[in-house]
Amino acid sequence: MNKKRTYSTGLLVTAIGLAVVLALLIVGVVLLNNFEAFHPTEPSTQSTEPTTKPTDPTTNPTQSTTRPTEPTTEPTTQPTEPPVVKLGSVTISSVGDFLMHKPVINSADVVDGNYDFASVFTYFRDYVGAADYAVGNLETTLGGTAYPYQGYPQFNCPDGIASSIQAAGFDMLLTANNHSYDTRATGFYRTQQILKSLELDYLGTVDSAEIPLWQVKDIGGIRIGMVCYTYETNDDPEKKGLNDIPMSSETAPLISTFSYGQLETFYAEMEQYIAAMEEAGAEMIMLYIHWGNEYQLKQNKTQSAMAQKLCDLGVDVIVGCHPHVVQPIELLTSTTDETHKTVCIYSTGNILSNQRISEMTSCPTGHTEDGVMFHVTFAKYSDGTVILEWVDVLPTWVDLYYNAETGKNVYTILPLDTDIEDWQAAFGLSDKRLANAQASFDRTMAILGKGLETVQSYLTQMVSDTEANLGIQ
Repeated sequence: MNKKRTYSTGLLVTAIGLAVVLALLIVGVVLLNNFEAFHPTEPSTQSTEPTTKPTDPTTNPTQSTTRPTEPTTEPTTQPTEPPVVKLGSVTISSVGDFLMHKPVINSADVVDGNYDFASVFTYFRDYVGAADYAVGNLETTLGGTAYPYQGYPQFNCPDGIASSIQAAGFDMLLTANNHSYDTRATGFYRTQQILKSLELDYLGTVDSAEIPLWQVKDIGGIRIGMVCYTYETNDDPEKKGLNDIPMSSETAPLISTFSYGQLETFYAEMEQYIAAMEEAGAEMIMLYIHWGNEYQLKQNKTQSAMAQKLCDLGVDVIVGCHPHVVQPIELLTSTTDETHKTVCIYSTGNILSNQRISEMTSCPTGHTEDGVMFHVTFAKYSDGTVILEWVDVLPTWVDLYYNAETGKNVYTILPLDTDIEDWQAAFGLSDKRLANAQASFDRTMAILGKGLETVQSYLTQMVSDTEANLGIQ
């Protein structure tokens, strides 16, 4: 094989190839130039200007010349608060002492050993039912047959009084009074058991030290803190006692009591209770209290001083029992917060008893036959404001007559309602009983009228001012 000849041939082929490629490139360039001449290029859609405009000599050189981006949506408006409106109101109606004397017990209808006191409420039950919450003072024990049924001085009544009270529409009974221990521990516990079985609320006593002696009741959406106290009486100053009966160490802590000789202890405890009730959501505070002197038509100095201190502590309403006569209504102003007021009725009298004018040498004026249903109305607004809106009274009288057909006396609670045009026709009264009913009304309003007018006048203005401040037309 001749290697020199082979090399010369390859070199020649290579040279020819390069010449061809060069010629093609020259032709391509010529064609491209001719194409651009007849088809000029469209200008670019992208801006060829510099990204930064020349600085305006009139502007701050450090200030950005780029305008902020405009918002793509309309700015939102701030939400407006809804107008304040009144949500509603509730009325708590409280009556005085169910003082169950033996003649009242004997007047009951008895069937198979069961005592029925329904006739007592014939004319009164509609008024009880009209209240959002109705409260009465049970001034007896339900000790059962372990003790005789009797009245003064140590009360024990058949269970039928509780069931008749419940059937009449009452919601709560007060169980802290000077007769709460008349049938000792047996009656103390049994009374509570009977009320529980009837699903009746009760206030002032408990059956376990783990249960607080105060309550907060939600009544129609308004939370009312409630507590009930009675005064202590005992010959032995080292022991708590009621009606001069010493209480056991087990039962003594289970009832709310105060000693007139140790009122600072009472005030300190009340202050703790108020704080606890408010922490539990109470919006108003009501105190029921067994105090004062029997058969006195006006509160004593101690009652007045206690009421003022309780006002200073923040109590809104005070309802008194025990004197067995009606005592005045008063509007109190706190000495520590002049914006705080307390409405106090010192005594609501007897709602039921045998303390007849003919029997009462210690009170021969008839006032022990009288009582009052004390109405307090609370209102609530949508911003959470709660106020005492109104106070009113319904005088009551215990009517007594003899039923010849049954051979028994009949006791009935008469509502002395001025909206009833003819009491005689409405209640079936003789002329004498009608006159006694009118005399009872006059006695009660003579005691309550002035104070009630003062309270109502204040509340009218206060409600008006409150609603104006809330923007309510």
